Amino acid sequence: MKNQIRIMFNSIYEEYDLINNLITFGLHKNWKKQIVDISRSLNPKRILDVATGTADIAIALTKIKNCEIIGMDLSSNMLDIGDKKIKDLGLQQRVILELGDVENLKYNDNYFDVVTVGYGVRNFENLKKSLDEIYRVLKKNGTLIILETSVPKNKIIKLFYNFFTKFYVKLIGLILSKNFEAYSYLQKSASNFPHGHEFINILKNSKFTNISQDIKLFGASTIYVANR
Repeated sequence: MKNQIRIMFNSIYEEYDLINNLITFGLHKNWKKQIVDISRSLNPKRILDVATGTADIAIALTKIKNCEIIGMDLSSNMLDIGDKKIKDLGLQQRVILELGDVENLKYNDNYFDVVTVGYGVRNFENLKKSLDEIYRVLKKNGTLIILETSVPKNKIIKLFYNFFTKFYVKLIGLILSKNFEAYSYLQKSASNFPHGHEFINILKNSKFTNISQDIKLFGASTIYVANR
């Protein structure tokens, strides 16, 4: 699965940002800004953005002063887009992008004040091992912030959500992407990934504490915050 994920994102890197904007109606930018606001309130000195993709969150985190920011991803093509953004913005001294695997992080124990993940957790091949690695590299009392898809509880809204994910997301992928199968996978993973209290229990099983959730867009996305 991991290699398939890498191949998939290496094939959709050119249109990824545009399609992400269309699928979330641009709202993901507000939610990522919330990740930055939460991170800033913690006065971090070092942040790791896992599954950084084209580096949206990593770049946004540069608003935090005196903070080292590292973005990490499996996809070299996605990182190339991120690198171009960083150079265009003149942020080479603020953000470092690295190719890496969340299941085998190269960083020392207790290294980061904050770890962020935006729409990447559902693509982890081994969720438990990945969360355990994130826990390891976080400092004591460090914070994990996750933005991930979820499914609305309200039956009427859920019907609309199911229609939206099954048809609109696939249609956007079909029209704009060279890899329609990639967006079929993203639609299925968004609908099937554990969310809410089920995901909170998964975080607890990896020793995270003080877990909270902030539901977005009637339950279509959720921000989770947890402490080491």
